[in-house]
Amino acid sequence: MHHDDSHHKSLSDIHESVDVNQGKSKFKKVLSFFGPAYLISVGYMDPGNWATDLAGGSQFGYALIWVLLMSNIMALLLQNLCARLGIVRGKDLAQCNRETYPKRMNFVLYVLAEIAIAACDLAEVLGMAIGLNLLFGIDLLWGVLISFADTFLLLYLQKLGMRKMELFIIGLISMIGMCFMVEMFLAKPDFSEVATGFIPSIPNSAALYIAIGIIGATVMPHNLYLHSALVQTRKIDRNEVSIRKSLKYNFWDSAIALNLAFLVNAAILILAASVFHKNGMHDVAELEDAYHLLGNLLGTEWASKLFAVALILAGQSSTVTGTLAGQIVMEGYLRLRISPTLRRIITRLLAIIPAVLVILISGEGRVGQLLIFSQVILSMQLAFAVIPLIHFVSDKAKMGIFAIKPLTKAFAWLIAAVIAVLNFKLVYDEVTGWITEANNLLVTVLLILGAVGLLFLLIMTVLIPIMRKSKPIELEIHPPFEALHFEDRGSFKKVVIALDFSNSDQKVIQYALQLSHADTSFVVVHIVESASVKYTGESTDDFESRQDLERLKLYADFLLSKGHQTEYELGYNNRIKSIAEVCEKYHADLLVVGSHGHTGVKDFVFGETVNKLRHAVKVPVFIAQ
Repeated sequence: MHHDDSHHKSLSDIHESVDVNQGKSKFKKVLSFFGPAYLISVGYMDPGNWATDLAGGSQFGYALIWVLLMSNIMALLLQNLCARLGIVRGKDLAQCNRETYPKRMNFVLYVLAEIAIAACDLAEVLGMAIGLNLLFGIDLLWGVLISFADTFLLLYLQKLGMRKMELFIIGLISMIGMCFMVEMFLAKPDFSEVATGFIPSIPNSAALYIAIGIIGATVMPHNLYLHSALVQTRKIDRNEVSIRKSLKYNFWDSAIALNLAFLVNAAILILAASVFHKNGMHDVAELEDAYHLLGNLLGTEWASKLFAVALILAGQSSTVTGTLAGQIVMEGYLRLRISPTLRRIITRLLAIIPAVLVILISGEGRVGQLLIFSQVILSMQLAFAVIPLIHFVSDKAKMGIFAIKPLTKAFAWLIAAVIAVLNFKLVYDEVTGWITEANNLLVTVLLILGAVGLLFLLIMTVLIPIMRKSKPIELEIHPPFEALHFEDRGSFKKVVIALDFSNSDQKVIQYALQLSHADTSFVVVHIVESASVKYTGESTDDFESRQDLERLKLYADFLLSKGHQTEYELGYNNRIKSIAEVCEKYHADLLVVGSHGHTGVKDFVFGETVNKLRHAVKVPVFIAQ
């Protein structure tokens, strides 16, 4: 496979684009590390989270705040491991997975990561649509379609560069924070009661379900991929001191950003608890209900308006991170780079199509369920991102002195186990629910097969790195230099010169002579593309062909006069095929062509001959420009 140098960094356009060393004051230096985690924390306050927070608060009052805190601590640890992986290895999670796991398994992991990103995007799209619907009364369907347009805002932001994007996101987050500060002020919760919520307790099985939902909605799989790549946008020196410093600053970056996210989520839960639970409304899980009730119960429509605004902002900011994560996953697993625009549009369509279908088929009432469903899917994916991550950061062979300590390791595995077990229970409940609802043998078999397959995959994810421990494989992007053999090839013996009788010919001949030695022989070719040739597809004795042949002879004579043996040949019709045939026929060592010097539009009209030609011939091509 051919790789150019830009290929081996995911998001190469922003890789190491923020310099943290340039003679700055200490404060500025520290600030320059801050940013990646804010992009991450956005994922922790998306509409999907809010739905679970609302449900938790309205059903169980303050009882589940400790779950929020716990999942926040989990998130902090995991995100920190990601930052460590990115800083120390200089690779992101997807790239490391590609190195460690077998090909087929990687493909499955890739598909799962993509599903997670689509599910996440689904939550953003729905959140945004619901927000628009509540504020301006726009139909959900239109809201979903409008959310397609915001893609382009995002692309504009990406053009401005990483730092601008981070600032934009931090701005959105602060605005969301402000919205909820005002909400809290209006709701006036009793803080001594809130404090009791920090004592772990699970009232009943429904609370467990919601607790799992909160955890699933908090730690996002795509965020792990994202963070491991984003920390690499900071350019640091590769020595122990710098790396330690970088790890420290990134820890604070994560700590501050994620605690802000925790505060926002806690605010929603407290809001739901103090407004709905207190007033005996125990089943507010839908964002719409929350909106309408907030206005009525707090006696001011500002409360509900702010809620809707925050919802739109959250949907907006989360889309940014979804796209970036999508690019990282795609580049890391598949080594496939597509333009961010295309990537964005694909991700969006994956999210919009199911949303539109659900709205069209089963009406707007099902949107809340779709939101919860997207969170269930997310929590299913989580273990598949977390387990490899822990393997990678505890691998002494690759991380050296930066491998994590036994205590951290124990906590990390504990978290992974909690996540895996809780999610397994969640999936089990959901799937059994679907099976009884569908009451159809085929559906049952498919769902069970799917669940068993996932379980098997999970076990493999845990085992493979352990089994492969013995032989560390480093996937070098480029072959090692020693393996390259340089031999003296001598000069070009046979050079084919393709002439198109335009003003670039002079240059073509000039370069051909420059590249040649005394014993080089030439073949001059011109391809006739007159209408009659196009019609018959072979040599015709029309006026143009005759003229071309005369002209070709002149060139050949000129080269002969310079002391080179020269042959000439007219090709017909298909320019690329004909030139390739001539090269093969004369066993050419080099092909010299002109570049037309077209501008973009002309290139499009005349076809990019040079580019296609490069693929068609087996010899080096020299383009005279």
